[in-house]
Amino acid sequence: MISGKDIKGWFLAKEQLPYLSYLFKWLILCTLVGILAGSASAIFLLSLDWVTNYREANLWIIALLPLGGLVIGLTYHYLGKDVVKGNNQLLEEFHSPKKVIPLKMAPLVLFGTLVTHLFGGSAGREGTAVQMGGAIADQFTKIFNLHKRDRKILIITGVSAGFASVFGTPLAGAIFALEVFISGRMRYDSILPSFLAAVIADIACHAWNVGHTLYEIPAVPNVDAYGLLWAIIAGVAFGLAARVFSWANHFWSGVFSKFISYPPLRPVVGGVVLAISIWLMGTTRYIGLGIPVIEESFLIQMPLYAFAIKILLTSFTLGAGFKGGEVTPLFFTGATLGSALSMFIPMPVALLAGMGFVAVFAGATNTPIACTVMAIELFGAESAVYVAMACVMAYLFSGHTGIYSAQIIGSPKHLIFGRHKGKTLHELQSRKKTEKHPIKPDLPE
Repeated sequence: MISGKDIKGWFLAKEQLPYLSYLFKWLILCTLVGILAGSASAIFLLSLDWVTNYREANLWIIALLPLGGLVIGLTYHYLGKDVVKGNNQLLEEFHSPKKVIPLKMAPLVLFGTLVTHLFGGSAGREGTAVQMGGAIADQFTKIFNLHKRDRKILIITGVSAGFASVFGTPLAGAIFALEVFISGRMRYDSILPSFLAAVIADIACHAWNVGHTLYEIPAVPNVDAYGLLWAIIAGVAFGLAARVFSWANHFWSGVFSKFISYPPLRPVVGGVVLAISIWLMGTTRYIGLGIPVIEESFLIQMPLYAFAIKILLTSFTLGAGFKGGEVTPLFFTGATLGSALSMFIPMPVALLAGMGFVAVFAGATNTPIACTVMAIELFGAESAVYVAMACVMAYLFSGHTGIYSAQIIGSPKHLIFGRHKGKTLHELQSRKKTEKHPIKPDLPE
């Protein structure tokens, strides 16, 4: 017979008490991070809706895009030099901690993104929310005097909270934060804080009565060998598109840095080119977030050139120094490409659009698991098998590239590329000779 003493001894076992302490500690921290990051995302989304509606009602303001670029350029040059790296700064601080991320990153990226969208730049919103979440979360490092290892987990919670709240996908947000820092590896030591922060941030954002765009895939064919073959083919196309998107981002950034030495002038010149280009196109379908076009992609077949225009405008906008994220433009790129592929691939337009929506994102960020889960949250589980196959193929065929140059390769995508392990994407993209002194991936001990 089991005595009360035995039960007490089991409950208070040496292994269980640390778990309770760990849970209590991170429940408090994640509640603070989640509420603040979720509220920041809500304010950002409400403001973004306002500036977008104002721009569409007053298209003349696009002519002032160079002025908006000047404001952003001067602001970051004189006030934000230490936070100008954006998302890559979060990754760098995670891998090689130096100092707490300045809180000013949050208001600066919020301001810069709103100005970019107000005057007609092509950008997203994920980068803004993630940077706000990361900057807010890292402040608790100082407040609670946290250990180095706890600080890394705290940065993960900020990323998960920002991503989850801005897209309304708490599960994908949590997994994205665990998956994005090291390509090919996931940080299970941070799984509880990441999920707590994501869920709490999503609840906090909705508490502000902020909604998120809904998408629907009404018809999904039965899974068979024929359908999987087409999903593989589509996934390869999505991976190549992700590779082009990543390459274009780094290309334009390099061009502006090389030919314009004074940083505040880069978005001015870029703004002039963008304003003229938008005027010549005679449409605003490809600027801003592009949500209406994404929604159309699930309903009708899009022209094959739509995704290419979005890649060009977004990479040029961000390369010139305007602010915003890449993820929603990646959604646009994938959804329009998938929709266009329906003229060659015998699958429903909505399904192909949904597959591309997340698969191009998976290839450009090297986060296939998070993107698969995001699809399930957004579209439902019926399409999960096709979406998962597309995400995995896109992840593979995008190669060792990505929009986050500070991302470290923890596991190469193919055994023949084993020499890439431990390097950052930036090192591979710039072809630096670092074979003798590779960066060791910061894996959980």
